[in-house]
Amino acid sequence: MTEATNESSTERSLNFIEQIVEDDIASGKHGGRVHTRFPPEPNGYLHIGHAKSICLNFGLADKYEGQTNLRFDDTNPVTEDTEYVDSIKNDVRWLGFEWENEFYASDYFEQLYQFAEKLIQKGLAYVDDSTAEEIAEQKGSPDKPGTESPYRNRPVAENLDLFRQMRAGEFPDGAKVLRAKVDMTSPNMQLRDPVIYRIKHAHHHRTGDAWCIYPMYDFAHGQSDSIEHITHSICTLEFVAHRPLYDWFIEQLAIFPSRQYEFARLNLTYTVMSKRKLKLLVEEGHVSGWDDPRMPTIAGLRRRGYTPGSIREFCDRIGVAKRDNLIDVGLLEFCIREELNRTAPRVMAVLAGGRPDEQPLKLVITNYEEGREEIMRIENNPEDPSAGEREVPFSREVYIERDDFMENPPKKYFRLFPGGMVRLKGAYIVKCEEVIKNDADEITELRCTYIPESRSGSDTSGINVKGTIHWVSVPHAVEADVRLYDRLFSVENPAADDRGFKELLNPNSLEVVRAFVEPALVEATRSGSLTNVQFMRKGYFVLDVDSTTNRPVFNRTVTLKDGWAKEQKKG
Repeated sequence: MTEATNESSTERSLNFIEQIVEDDIASGKHGGRVHTRFPPEPNGYLHIGHAKSICLNFGLADKYEGQTNLRFDDTNPVTEDTEYVDSIKNDVRWLGFEWENEFYASDYFEQLYQFAEKLIQKGLAYVDDSTAEEIAEQKGSPDKPGTESPYRNRPVAENLDLFRQMRAGEFPDGAKVLRAKVDMTSPNMQLRDPVIYRIKHAHHHRTGDAWCIYPMYDFAHGQSDSIEHITHSICTLEFVAHRPLYDWFIEQLAIFPSRQYEFARLNLTYTVMSKRKLKLLVEEGHVSGWDDPRMPTIAGLRRRGYTPGSIREFCDRIGVAKRDNLIDVGLLEFCIREELNRTAPRVMAVLAGGRPDEQPLKLVITNYEEGREEIMRIENNPEDPSAGEREVPFSREVYIERDDFMENPPKKYFRLFPGGMVRLKGAYIVKCEEVIKNDADEITELRCTYIPESRSGSDTSGINVKGTIHWVSVPHAVEADVRLYDRLFSVENPAADDRGFKELLNPNSLEVVRAFVEPALVEATRSGSLTNVQFMRKGYFVLDVDSTTNRPVFNRTVTLKDGWAKEQKKG
């Protein structure tokens, strides 16, 4: 069922759903069988909240040697598309899971229709000619009982005839609906004669034009679970009020007794989880697409450089709760940072902003012979000795970061300054001898000398310096585009803000800068042998799909600063 494993899951205590499952197994319920399902609607791309549900459903089946179905809830032909079906399957597999069966609610359209006729024949459903506004008014309010529809007591034969005419396409959209006859006085408004079928003359992505009536979610969901003999139907907390209706349909139809359980949905800071809102951001061009690296979609996280393991670890850390809460996105960043610290190769890249004071500085080593080149061997990852070393060319001229030099430094500044010394990572110790400026008094070049005996790995100079900076050889440097991503929204909880969510977008969520990178990085990315890397002292980056053979593009996954862990220590 799953290729994903998590050793920590065996060490922690059971969550409340696992406890339910273990109790059911111990009692012999459903023969001790565990069968879950993941039932997305194919009307958009999956996001990090869906990842939590995926990990929970597939994880339960894996832990208890059960099965998980992937079932597409495709009951609304107007909003659904095969593009979304394909993206969902791709995301589930990318996360490391494989489903036992692939089903669609549309597989059951005929069976669901027959269930509806059965309810009509039992006097438990009726065709209603009321408008949507009239039905809403009939339902009353939480503190006011509903009122019965004037069509509620139509004869069974008339309801059957009208429902069959609805199926035959004899009525326009909105002319009639089929409602379950439950209890218009129930304090639970979900039980106040819910609509279970509506007319939609729309082309369906799988069934074409075979149907013009479609079941509502509340009717299709539980019955589909029952048809598939799902033992544990796991939903988010907003469906708690729907559970009595879920049970009512199963009881009245006398079908397999699937059971619904609810857990807290994932809410993440500095983003929104509403598929409708995310779709608006895409359609109105606020982001480049569903896979924009600022989006909380799985496709966006993948493009930003998040790994399946980091997302699974995040879902495991937040656990399964009974109450909704807001999770700090810093925890998600912590998970990817922890993984990439162990696995990502270190490379050197010098970034260049848009202003003159953000451009790289050229450092010229005046006592290094012109035309001379050396190959420095630098370890790929100090956290992983088995990662080996790579060859990095070195020459008389190198680029360094602008902020690695200060003309008038404060005390305890250990980078480069006039008369000061610093080690070039994996190479030599250099001393700043002269600062070159242009007519605008802007620094354009540093002239330095190097200590020949100070080469890394064979240093016999006896000189100790406190600062080490990264660099890129000027004649070997490859220019790249770097996209620096930040939080999509400027406020912590945009969903709770009274202002329109689009007004809360962070105008600085994307900055595009140039960079000069070492040639080994480009060669590796061209061959496809390298994706996630750490730009030394800058953060973790990933090669983007927009890269070309001659100009790579990198997305910043996360900075090196571990803000989340620091906040936890403060707490």
